[in-house]
Amino acid sequence: MRKMLAYPLTILYLIAFSLCLLFFHPIQVFCFKVLGYQALKKTVDLLQLSLVRCLHILGTRVTWNNPHNISTDRPLLIVSNHQSMYDISPIMWYMRKHHVKFVSKKELGKGLPSISYNLRHGGSVLIDRKNPRQSLPAMMKFGEYLEKTNRAGVIFPEGTRSKDGHPKPFKTKGLEILMKKTPSALIVPITVNNSWKMLRYGKFPMGIGNHIKFTVHKPIEMAIFTDKQALLATVEKTITDAIRVN
Repeated sequence: MRKMLAYPLTILYLIAFSLCLLFFHPIQVFCFKVLGYQALKKTVDLLQLSLVRCLHILGTRVTWNNPHNISTDRPLLIVSNHQSMYDISPIMWYMRKHHVKFVSKKELGKGLPSISYNLRHGGSVLIDRKNPRQSLPAMMKFGEYLEKTNRAGVIFPEGTRSKDGHPKPFKTKGLEILMKKTPSALIVPITVNNSWKMLRYGKFPMGIGNHIKFTVHKPIEMAIFTDKQALLATVEKTITDAIRVN
């Protein structure tokens, strides 16, 4: 019965989701070309809020738990586990005051209204994971950008999404580069739970009635760690210890 109900709700959700992307795309283009970055950012923030609200069509709740007063006067490296594309909009919306940017695969830089445009022009970095000659310099430049602007970069060290909620081993090369290029950054670990259930039946129909939970852990000062590997292990353990698969 639950899966049968998911079919019409998924259709309604996909219509609303698509309309949001189509509506905000020309506004983004206008803001970027005429009004500048700040106007583009406000438009993108509203897009993310709209996409989070669209999830309510599926009976999805989103809980954001962040008890920390995180400074906006220094760059952030937001490190999170990755369960689905539905991890992204809540992070962008709830962390919006930090000007969130993403490390994303280059394939997402074209073909998606609103999303691709923002990835190309909003300050995120698009990398070819199969081409280190492109990805490594791009990551270095991205880290320098975060350091200069005091903005937040999000990286999913698992590399690909977990389809059942169980975390995959972290691949830390990209994070290590960002740590080197943003020496003043705070590392902010985030744990995502239940986002994978949105795709429990595959892409269609979508899962319904889920409760996606985000836990923002205490920010970590890189300077207190003399051993880089110990720091990376601490970040991974902090995130994965809070994952609940049921």
